[in-house]
Amino acid sequence: MREEIITSGRMNPKIDPYLNIWHWEIPIYLFLGGLAAGILFFAAFYTINGKEKDFPTAIEKTPLIVPFLLVIGLISLFLDLHHKLYFWRLYTTIRLESPMSWGAWVLMIVTPLSFIWAAIHLKKVFPSFKWPFPWLDIIEEFFIKYKKVIAWAMIISSLILGMYTGILLSAFNARPLWNTSILGPLFLVSGLSTGAAMNILFAKTHLEKKTFSTIDLALIGVELFLIVHLFMGLLASTQVQIDAASLFLGGSYTAAFWVLVVLMGMVIPAILEILELWKFKIPLFVPALLVIFGGILLRFIITFAGQTSRWLY
Repeated sequence: MREEIITSGRMNPKIDPYLNIWHWEIPIYLFLGGLAAGILFFAAFYTINGKEKDFPTAIEKTPLIVPFLLVIGLISLFLDLHHKLYFWRLYTTIRLESPMSWGAWVLMIVTPLSFIWAAIHLKKVFPSFKWPFPWLDIIEEFFIKYKKVIAWAMIISSLILGMYTGILLSAFNARPLWNTSILGPLFLVSGLSTGAAMNILFAKTHLEKKTFSTIDLALIGVELFLIVHLFMGLLASTQVQIDAASLFLGGSYTAAFWVLVVLMGMVIPAILEILELWKFKIPLFVPALLVIFGGILLRFIITFAGQTSRWLY
């Protein structure tokens, strides 16, 4: 029989040997979903504001990778399902109280929008590209005509997608670390930050690099604010939440979280971006890569640590 340390109403300090916490599928899905949401948000935002000439990378180039990100993320999610043949049942009903239902339908909207957005910009990014059939040109012209309508749909759905990646975890009441309203905004802001970092990597003009560096700096500040409030909320709650917070405050995830996620993934990139804004010659791809690195590890560490924090009855 499984050995359990039962502490009435408190988190089990011993990791369940039957609990496989090293599944990579869910954190990869959460990261790619957040990154895709961030990229689509900026593409839609600058399109709505008529900035196509100033931000060609954010609007035309970076979104080309989003369909691939979403497909890989969906494959990761599918691989994690226990009953893979029944995934279609999520689309037979809409349950407003279910995060999984929200996520399934938002992805149903975001994924085709990302394909449409990429398709109508292929000729701008690759001038020699031609559609194999004439009727595809007619469809392309139709979507280009209603580009701003698509942008409005995309900006709303991308925000919901980014928020959903955190709400998916926070809906699990049995995991004290996850069961907080901060995770939704935190994962949304992190997704926007990694989206801004990806635009920095692809940007060719000084304006785009400087703009997204400034945006990313502000988003890192918001992330740090939310992380502080995440732990303040846990420490001000019940004993089981305090025990969950202790995983990061002297516990087994302390070094990984504060060094790899906060220091290397947020603080150092912020310092480098500040130095660049002060006219120091800093290669902006360095803080951008660190931000993306931190975004990945944030999902992995929160996902893994959350599975070790639980109630016992």
